[in-house]
Amino acid sequence: MKEDIKYWVGFNLVKGIGPVRLERLLEHFGSLREAWSAKPYQLRGAGLNDKLCQQMVRIRSEVCLDALVEDLAAAGIQVLTWDDQAYPERLRGINQSPFVFYLKGSLVEEDVWSVAVVGTRRFSAYGRQVTETITRILAEQGITIVSGLARGIDGIAHQAALEVGGRTLAVLGSGLDRIYPPEHRGLAERICAQGGLISDYPPGTPPDGSNFPPRNRIISGLSKAVLVIEAGVKSGALITADYAAEQGRDVFAVPGKITAPLSRGANKLIKLGAHPLLEAQDVLDFLNMKLIARQQVVRRTLPGDPKEAVLYSAVGDEPLHVDELSNLTKLPIEEVTATLAVMELKGMVRKTFGMKYIAVREERSTYRV
Repeated sequence: MKEDIKYWVGFNLVKGIGPVRLERLLEHFGSLREAWSAKPYQLRGAGLNDKLCQQMVRIRSEVCLDALVEDLAAAGIQVLTWDDQAYPERLRGINQSPFVFYLKGSLVEEDVWSVAVVGTRRFSAYGRQVTETITRILAEQGITIVSGLARGIDGIAHQAALEVGGRTLAVLGSGLDRIYPPEHRGLAERICAQGGLISDYPPGTPPDGSNFPPRNRIISGLSKAVLVIEAGVKSGALITADYAAEQGRDVFAVPGKITAPLSRGANKLIKLGAHPLLEAQDVLDFLNMKLIARQQVVRRTLPGDPKEAVLYSAVGDEPLHVDELSNLTKLPIEEVTATLAVMELKGMVRKTFGMKYIAVREERSTYRV
């Protein structure tokens, strides 16, 4: 682990210091090392109130950060921060992205094609069938399934992805050493082998009810789209859908009987503008994921180069002709056309008409809270 990782972990232990406050501390002190060793009056000068200053003093006196980081490494837990290259770009782009999160297992490049599958803990036979069918198809197509390891639809989605050899990520509302629910410990171990467990809560954090709604922002933040299978009107899955809408993710919902309590939440989402989810192909078509296999091969065999970076910064949301891109980037036209062809295979740009290209970026959600 990098030398200053212990200070990121240290501030993560201070309840009440989130992304906004941490950014202020970084701006004020220049480094987390300096902020961690600051005196109370200096911390107050950086905007921390007396309660947070007292917490800082107490935690610094009680916790040995070096020992804590060693324990994390011994447990096979990685620590990723804002400035880590391995930090998922899609998650980094959300409002108040976690400044640190813990990972047991792995994140791979292919996880950029992730879809969240969420729903109620008390599911029906219909909900199980739909979850298993859709999840298996998506996982077989190379899509990483993201969910929350909860009882019900979450657990079924993880299990279905694993059964077909797919990847899956579980975002916890507790520390990675406090698997909840306890009957999913075996499932969690299997997920680590074919994906990863993720939490922005430090080890030792119990699965308190208040932890779960905020973690839903990470589930949607990691995903290109959120699929709500079954959900009551007060389901946590609707919280995930709300975060998805705020983050510009697309929301899909499985329609159900209007008299079925477990379908009321999903039906409500459709009424508000979510995409009706009738089959897995709806997701594949809408997100243009048919090219995943080709894109994965190309990404592995043709890594990015400076020309791609220059062109990607030049390509905008409005179509630009290759001649215009050549003028903007000062690259020869033949290099522009050849590089754009590779970028299109990688899913970075899309060809429109008349040799014009636009950038492929996150689209705004059609569902609104």
